[in-house]
Amino acid sequence: MKTLHIEHIRCPLHRYTFSVKAIRNWTERVCEGKVFNLFAGKTLLALDEVRNDLDPDMPADHHCDALQLLRGWSGELFGTVLLDPPYAYRKSMELYKGNICSPFRQLKDAIPRILRPGGLVITFGYHSVVMGRNRGFTLERIALFSHGGAIHDTIASVERYSPP
Repeated sequence: MKTLHIEHIRCPLHRYTFSVKAIRNWTERVCEGKVFNLFAGKTLLALDEVRNDLDPDMPADHHCDALQLLRGWSGELFGTVLLDPPYAYRKSMELYKGNICSPFRQLKDAIPRILRPGGLVITFGYHSVVMGRNRGFTLERIALFSHGGAIHDTIASVERYSPP
């Protein structure tokens, strides 16, 4: 049985996940190799990253639907994929100019084709197992970012890709 590493980190909540110093520092420490940030937002990470954000006002290399970008990607394979979509339909409508992200299951199905064997997918959201064993992933690490009060924790799941 493999060891699952769990961290609990107290920090404020912000609409742009990586603008929170504790989350940004943790992410920069955990990522490996070249990073594909599919829902980048406005915070530039101190990483070698390719950035995508549907909002043309965000600093990104690409401004397109994440699923279309994944399906059409013909460049290099990545060491890490960051997956931080709006966590709910309501959040998309209220906080992200009504931009609705791609169907989550289809995103998860498309990610392995752009990830190198042994690479990581780091997903931020309200749940802890995202990519799953059926896609060839093993959960290695969970970080709970506790925002206090009645606010949901942000859960970061780190899963490693081991294709058959």
